[in-house]
Amino acid sequence: MLSYFQILILALIQGACELLPVSSSAHVIAAEKLMGVNPSSPEMTMLLVMLHTGTMFAVMVYFWRGWKRDYFASAGQVQWFAIQIVGATFCTGIVGYGLKILIEKVFMRGETHAEIENLFSNLPLIAGALAAVGGLIIYAGLREGKSPRHSEIQPQHSIWIGIVQGLCLPFRGFSRSGATISTGLILGLPKQKLEEFSFALAVVLTPPIIAKEALRLVKAHALSGQGSALHLFVPGLVGMVFSFAAGLLALKWLSRWLEAGRWKFFGFYCLLAAAAMLLIHFKLPP
Repeated sequence: MLSYFQILILALIQGACELLPVSSSAHVIAAEKLMGVNPSSPEMTMLLVMLHTGTMFAVMVYFWRGWKRDYFASAGQVQWFAIQIVGATFCTGIVGYGLKILIEKVFMRGETHAEIENLFSNLPLIAGALAAVGGLIIYAGLREGKSPRHSEIQPQHSIWIGIVQGLCLPFRGFSRSGATISTGLILGLPKQKLEEFSFALAVVLTPPIIAKEALRLVKAHALSGQGSALHLFVPGLVGMVFSFAAGLLALKWLSRWLEAGRWKFFGFYCLLAAAAMLLIHFKLPP
């Protein structure tokens, strides 16, 4: 099991990467690999989810003013926001669950205890996902300003964003924020609204993922016959507190950088990160 210092390091990585479209999960998993732990284990996938939860609380604190202005100022805005979020999340669930079943039942057929989480330690796959989202970000950045512009996110936009978010769920490295914001840019939507909408979707998506990974951890512990599993959640809760603090400190200046920078540059970074994942994979002992 990781020490609290190692959990702090992972929380700092998660907090620094959360707002950027470069896949915080891929960076945390690479760090776990370098620490010599298995990112696919129930303990590590639960820790990763809890690190995300900490930064999601930081995101809620940071974006609350913008959400209140754009989504909660009137009953009509709340209703419109709910329609957008429910529509996008429904599409995400259909696509994400469909991919999970397809991968586990077809591509992982024959494996013992085939679970989508087993892919989370596959660095070549993560590298491929980083390269794919890097290409999408570059394409969206090159088209930025050329697509017809819309001032607001409409239901048809949220459906497309939800579908793309569903494609991200099984693949660590396929940055959720990078893919969803890029999709919106291609559709001609404003970046600030996309940033707020993308992270609002993440907040809605986080609780069911926590429940899923918690259930997986409890089941794995029960099969091992080691008694109560409550102590297994302590590292995750500590990591959540660390990542909340790190995320809150990082969000202010990272958001300014995101708005001031050019979107396609994050795509180039993802391509470099993909190469780094492959390097780590081939340098680490089997």
